[in-house]
Amino acid sequence: MPRQAVPLTESQVRALEPRAARYSVADGNGLVIEVMTTGTKVWRFRYSLNGKRQPLATIGDYRMISLRVARARAQKYAELVAQGISPVATARRDRGAEAKADVLREAAELYMATEMAGKSDEYRRTTRRALDKDVLPAIGGLPVKSVTAEHVVAICDSIKSRGSPKMALHTRNVIKRLYEYLIARQLARANPAEVVPARSIATFESRTRVLSGDEIGATLHAIDTSSIRRPLKIALHLLALTMVRKSDLVESTWEEFDLEKASWRIPASRLKQDTDQLVYLPQQAVTLLRELHRARAATRFVFPSVRGGDRPIAKSTLNQAVKALGLDVEHFVLHDFRRTASVHLREMARHAQEDKSSAQTRQHARHVEATSAAAEARQIAQRWADFVDAQLDAARKSATRAS
Repeated sequence: MPRQAVPLTESQVRALEPRAARYSVADGNGLVIEVMTTGTKVWRFRYSLNGKRQPLATIGDYRMISLRVARARAQKYAELVAQGISPVATARRDRGAEAKADVLREAAELYMATEMAGKSDEYRRTTRRALDKDVLPAIGGLPVKSVTAEHVVAICDSIKSRGSPKMALHTRNVIKRLYEYLIARQLARANPAEVVPARSIATFESRTRVLSGDEIGATLHAIDTSSIRRPLKIALHLLALTMVRKSDLVESTWEEFDLEKASWRIPASRLKQDTDQLVYLPQQAVTLLRELHRARAATRFVFPSVRGGDRPIAKSTLNQAVKALGLDVEHFVLHDFRRTASVHLREMARHAQEDKSSAQTRQHARHVEATSAAAEARQIAQRWADFVDAQLDAARKSATRAS
């Protein structure tokens, strides 16, 4: 039997270098990529009709056709061949329909159709909004290679003049990611947004970001409906529910938890302080931890590294997961969950006229071990979790109505 081709990855295709003579690398199902001596890479389809090997059918230039799209084309052509039909005419029509990505507007459409195809709905929506609202009206008609840093600054300044410095920074980042993609596909030589410092667009004083109830719900709903691994979804939800520091959560071990008593004791040695830290767990957190415990892939760490070994996930893992979602929550970082909980709980206490609860709220937000106030601290933890659940439920209903 003929040897099966090992499927390629996008990074492997990008890494293919020209040689003295052109050569081809197979992906499988008839799809091959041919690397020319000039470095140009062209997708082709290898097939036979009536028992005879036919000339390769050209799918198109790699710079304008991603691996995912090329595979879809190869599958379509293979189905034609199975019916005894040559795919050459169809392939020619497909190539004619390809956008010539030398103008930014067309390059942006290629980017959205290929690179952004696997991203979350929310990420695609916020990227599309930035492109359609500010980028393409200003420079969409320019050749890709003619866009300069001055163009990027002008776009950002226009957005800032509307009183939206954070949106200006977001838009600069969209342009930066677009050009990173174009450079990888050899459609651009330089990134005009890379030389525009983020601090020159939007500078922020000390962190004071507090999420509104709607933003809490939208954030958790985006996490819940994303394609990231289930343990990471749970970790992000637990950060919102428990108000702990990110490092305290990702490095936690199962021996620290007593799920029967709904408590979590973080040892002083891990905190680099004199006393342990007691965290009272609301019912929602216990439910999530029990799910993790049933499916646990390691005996020690609650969030073990997928790379194996006796270690937890990296501290940057949750940040990277959130960044990949492209959340439509301006200037949000994971630490904002703690500040958000503290502010909302104080507001709840003020409305309920619970005179002594504000001190206990601050105590709990810092996770200092409670003494005589244990029962009330548990109530506060549960009250916060119920509030978070209500925001998430509202976001789910809103998304259902919108669809």
